[in-house]
Amino acid sequence: MRTLILALGNELMKDDGVGLKVGRILAQKGYNVIEIGTDIFRLQRCYSGEERLIIIDAILSDEFAPGEIIHLRGEEVFEKLKAEIRSAHFMGAVDGLKLLMALDERLKNAELHFIGVVAKEVELGMELSEEVRKAFPRAVELVEELAKN
Repeated sequence: MRTLILALGNELMKDDGVGLKVGRILAQKGYNVIEIGTDIFRLQRCYSGEERLIIIDAILSDEFAPGEIIHLRGEEVFEKLKAEIRSAHFMGAVDGLKLLMALDERLKNAELHFIGVVAKEVELGMELSEEVRKAFPRAVELVEELAKN
């Protein structure tokens, strides 16, 4: 199954850059990664019909501690991120993805995974908080496990 990894985030906003940083490590290892940043609509230009999408991003949550990693699948991505967890991008990469899926049948049928790393600090700066830095290797490992299956 062909897999596309979408690395989201803003590396100028501390922990919000974790998705991009994880994506870069995975790209160096040879995985198919697109750095989406904060523009989910880049997916429309870069999508080549891959059957599996794995999104890696920072999330904000009152329910989970900083550095915790969550894994959502399929429709759960849209339900949970809208109701319980706030995207660090506020506009809604999730809403943008839903729109793209409505417009592209191939995208709508792709197996969808979301790996979220709970952010502690989303403010100007390029360094990751200690909690997110400690979670970083596990986030890379989890995406690799999903991509290989």
